[in-house]
Amino acid sequence: MTDTTGAHPGGARPPAPPAPPGPAAPAAGDDRLRRTLTTPKIAFLIVSAAAPLGALVGTVPLAFALGSGAGVPATFVLAGLTLLCFSVGYAAISRRVVNAGGFYTYVAQGLGRTPAVGGGWIALLAYNAATIGVAGAFAYFAQLVAASHGLDLRWELWAAAGIAVTAALGYRQIDISARVVAVLLVAEVGILVALDVAILARDGTAALPAAAFAPGTVFGPGLGVSLMFAFVSYIGFESAALYGEEARDPERSVPRATYLAVVAISVFYALTSWLVVGAVGAGNVRASATEQLGDLFFQLSDDYLVSAATTVMQVLLCTSLLAGMLALHGAAVRYLFVLGRERLLPAGLAAVHPRHGAPHRASLVQSGLTVVVVAAFAVAGLDPYVSLATSMLGLGTVAIIVLQALAGVAVLGYCWRHPAERRPGGGGRVAGRRRRPDGRGGPGRGQLLGDDRDDERRDHLTALAGAGRRRRRGRPRLVAAPGQAATFRGAGPPARHRPPGVG
Repeated sequence: MTDTTGAHPGGARPPAPPAPPGPAAPAAGDDRLRRTLTTPKIAFLIVSAAAPLGALVGTVPLAFALGSGAGVPATFVLAGLTLLCFSVGYAAISRRVVNAGGFYTYVAQGLGRTPAVGGGWIALLAYNAATIGVAGAFAYFAQLVAASHGLDLRWELWAAAGIAVTAALGYRQIDISARVVAVLLVAEVGILVALDVAILARDGTAALPAAAFAPGTVFGPGLGVSLMFAFVSYIGFESAALYGEEARDPERSVPRATYLAVVAISVFYALTSWLVVGAVGAGNVRASATEQLGDLFFQLSDDYLVSAATTVMQVLLCTSLLAGMLALHGAAVRYLFVLGRERLLPAGLAAVHPRHGAPHRASLVQSGLTVVVVAAFAVAGLDPYVSLATSMLGLGTVAIIVLQALAGVAVLGYCWRHPAERRPGGGGRVAGRRRRPDGRGGPGRGQLLGDDRDDERRDHLTALAGAGRRRRRGRPRLVAAPGQAATFRGAGPPARHRPPGVG
């Protein structure tokens, strides 16, 4: 290998050659995550966090029974439009701030230190609680499905199996988890599409009753309850930004995956629930859902498909919850990772596996926390669904809604603090794109404002993000601007700052 450390004429070192395309394993001692995710993979991760089959089987019958009845399909449209409005600002800031900290980083850039630290703790609570809640739901339904087919095991064993699978996949690079959830998501959506097609083929246009979107039905009694269940069914879509540091092209992948997830979930939920209203009857859907609850979709499958398809749907319900658990685990892990990197939690949580390029210690901690909480509920003799899943998912949902509201305010604060983002051609991509030092479109590494006056500060921060970070391992990092030191696009600092042999 050619010696790259010797002296060069004139005392200057030529710039390092550009890094080859594609992800590379992190160097020893590096805390950068491996960039392996594309737009479809991110979309699969965030849609699977919503557990579409679990949401439709578990929450839609409750919305029919306790909410607006036949008007439930329209509430999914209303919720989708609301979340699309939220996604506009969310996607806009994600093009400028690339970080695994998600809401934590966005609040830091828009509102400052104190709200960001509070938001980071809320996010940590939200995604850990949601992961634990889905673990309880998985154990409950896995026990029921297995017992109905002759395999009667305690729910604690099913919970342990789900946690073990999640821990094993979460320990490795996120690309593997994305592939697993993609397969499971396609399977669960496939069985629901088969049911939709069967209803439409038998009932024709009668399967899509106009009464479901009549104003008197939509805005009648129970609208608030239906909207609550609708928004709960979207939980997880906002997690795209958490994978920014692991995306190959985060400036495009994160916004596109966010929009894709919201539109896909909205269309799928609204259409499927609309067809269920048509199959049961707009005037009968409330009573039928009240009587059958979680069996509503299984009864429809028996009627419109075959019993074997119902068995497949029951199994896929369990895998849907497992995929959701895995996706939420990944979100919780990335908050642990970032808060460790910011020294708000022990710095060891920010370690990246030298071979897998994944935050493995944070993954182990999250899995351990899930084990402890699930074991506590088991020892207390509490029900995995009524007690564990309901309480934890309720807590996680409320916390995530608070985070979404905080992020919406943070986007406005970001634009207010950085008026260059609101001017035509003023950096980033509100009205135009700047050229990055590597020749690609968009702001340069570390450039959040798109302002050439910040060149000196940007170079200084880039140096801190590289070798300077290693020199400060022994003392706490100042949190004057949380999320700032890790908002650099690309897999590392510019070539002129790279040590010999890297890149």
